[in-house]
Amino acid sequence: MIPIPIIYEDNHLLVVEKPQGIPSQEDETKDADMLTLLKEDLKQRYNKPGNVYLGLVHRLDRPVGGAMLFAKTSKAASRMSEAVRSRQFDKTYLCVVNGQPPAKEAVLVHYLRKDTKRNHVTVFNKPAPEAKEAILEYQVIAIKNNSSLLAISLHTGRSHQIRAQLAHIGCPLAGDLKYGRQGKSSALSTIALWSTSITTAHPVTKQTMTFQSIPKGIHVFAEWSEDELQAAATAYLSSIHAEGN
Repeated sequence: MIPIPIIYEDNHLLVVEKPQGIPSQEDETKDADMLTLLKEDLKQRYNKPGNVYLGLVHRLDRPVGGAMLFAKTSKAASRMSEAVRSRQFDKTYLCVVNGQPPAKEAVLVHYLRKDTKRNHVTVFNKPAPEAKEAILEYQVIAIKNNSSLLAISLHTGRSHQIRAQLAHIGCPLAGDLKYGRQGKSSALSTIALWSTSITTAHPVTKQTMTFQSIPKGIHVFAEWSEDELQAAATAYLSSIHAEGN
């Protein structure tokens, strides 16, 4: 069984650190996926007979790692899904991109159209048919060897949003062959994107909670210092907490 670190757990929620390379749920590859692995883990740890309930609240792309939240009851799943829909589910990320963004910090607003057959997103600067608005903020935390470490605050949760928007401004994620520059990132098997925090209200207590994960020594992030990674992981947390109060 693939070891999956637990960040937080109670009777209603399970928050874990998703390893890179594992799909969020079963796909056409039939490879081991997060939902199946965690259900089996819960079944073994609590010696539960029969099927175990676990609700998928949000997804992370297969090559992305970091904080991921699941619901342990149907009521919690319903309430957390509503939090996602109403944008009361704040997510931050850190990433490494090839090159340097045109501004040290900015809000990116684009419109994304997904081709489900190709599993690929097209980015438009203006509204377009079947394209959905996508908004994110970024801050440049550090620059090294023509690579930039960014903090990301996601305002919308579109498929491949961070990958597609950053590539669109000329700064594809390191390791991203789908949206990046061929050859520059071919040596990497995963992409340099990590889910660093989830902030949301607990489905039962209503208390605002933040769950964090930092990729210390993992893959391409190993070249960045712990202080730099910490700065990227926490860059947006104070403003998120202020908005929640």
